[in-house]
Amino acid sequence: MSSTTDKKAAKPAAKKADPAPKTASKDAKPTSKEAKAKAAKKSVVKGTHSTSRRKIKTKPRFYRPKTLILPKAPKYPRKSIPTTQRMDQYRTIISPLNTESAMKKIEGHNTLVFIVDIKANKRHIKDAVKKLYDVSAVKVNTLIRPDGKKKAYVKLSPEHDALDVANK
Repeated sequence: MSSTTDKKAAKPAAKKADPAPKTASKDAKPTSKEAKAKAAKKSVVKGTHSTSRRKIKTKPRFYRPKTLILPKAPKYPRKSIPTTQRMDQYRTIISPLNTESAMKKIEGHNTLVFIVDIKANKRHIKDAVKKLYDVSAVKVNTLIRPDGKKKAYVKLSPEHDALDVANK
C-alpha cells in the first residue's frame, strides 16, 4: 500500500481516539474504509468520461454540432459617423402636382396629388404628408408615370379639406 492510503486510514482512527492506530501491512485484510478509499481513488483516477457509449446514427446525413458563439466585442466602431435617415419628409415629397386633372381630384374627391421620390413607399408618403401639412391621410395610391417619376394620390380624411391644404 502507498503511504497516502496509510495516512488516510490512520486519520479516522485518530478521530475516534483509539488507544493505538492500526498500521496496514500486506498480510492484513483491507477494512471497509480502506476498500471505500481505494474505490474512490480508482474512480478519481479513471474519471467520469473514460467510458462512453457511441451514439447509434440512424440517419445518413451529418449535422455539424453547435459550438460556442461568443458575443461581438468590437475594438472600434466600424462607422465613424452614424447614418442619418435617408428618406425624410422633404426628400419623400418632391412637389405637389397642379394640373387640370389634379385640380379635379382636389375639388371632387378631397385628394391631393404629389410627385414623390421613386423609392418612397405608401407609408413614407402618408407620414410625410402628416408632418408637412398636419393632415391625416386615409388612403394613398401610387403609380409610376411613363417618364419614370412616381405620382401619389393622397386621399384626406373628411375633417380636412384638400382645397384649403392645397392653397397653403
